Amino acid sequence: MNKNTVLLLVSFLFFAVSCKPKQKVNEYNYLQSGEQIAVDASNKTAISTIQKGDQLEIFVSAKNMDVVKPFNQTYYSSQNAMTPGGSANTNIKDKPYLVDSEGNIDFPVLGTISTTGKTLEQLKEELTNRISQYVKDPVVSVTLANFRVTVLGEVSRPGQYTLEDINPTILNAIGMAGDLTIYGKRDNVLLVRNVNGEITKERINLMDDSFISSPYYQLKQGDVIYVSANPTREKIARLDPNTNIYIAVAGTIIGLAGIFITIFKK
Repeated sequence: MNKNTVLLLVSFLFFAVSCKPKQKVNEYNYLQSGEQIAVDASNKTAISTIQKGDQLEIFVSAKNMDVVKPFNQTYYSSQNAMTPGGSANTNIKDKPYLVDSEGNIDFPVLGTISTTGKTLEQLKEELTNRISQYVKDPVVSVTLANFRVTVLGEVSRPGQYTLEDINPTILNAIGMAGDLTIYGKRDNVLLVRNVNGEITKERINLMDDSFISSPYYQLKQGDVIYVSANPTREKIARLDPNTNIYIAVAGTIIGLAGIFITIFKK
């Protein structure tokens, strides 16, 4: 094997390595638009199933409310203020049902009810059917007492979060997600809201104090927050993740070529 043959072989190997197809960049974060990701997440959340730890507000009504009293879980809250008659002002409130670690709730009269894999609408239908065995034409409402929101994009811990606050804000949600990463754009945070199937979108600048007066500052059930990436992150995403491997392989090939050439010179 002469010197020219060795060089030809080395050149072929280097060309083969350098022409290896590049792996796709993380499609979830970069190839799709952040807006579409948020919209998809919002649509999914709108029909998501009940989760462990959720707090459900369930109220049963009928023409004769006395008949459905056993099916309502209520508690009495006495305030310090006194009524004109001198008695304490007492409020009757619905007590939320906590979905336990097994995905169940303990419902009056009916006992243990599994919520696993069910949407709010499906649970409502099941309760209506079962209560109908005792009450004529019951009306059942099922809503989430706690807030479930989704935070995606350039945050430390993207995912779905349950907020216990009575009036949760976008800052509460971002805080639970570990705040923005160094690559997050604080002046371009997208909030997607789904109300009865109608999608609305709002771009929020966290660096502008006026955003506190925005109707999107206070979160609503199922809101999705997407933090966009800054140009630095986008530039990194466009780089081939195998670049360092290619360089290392090419260096090895060149080194071997030098050894072969030295041997054939002798």
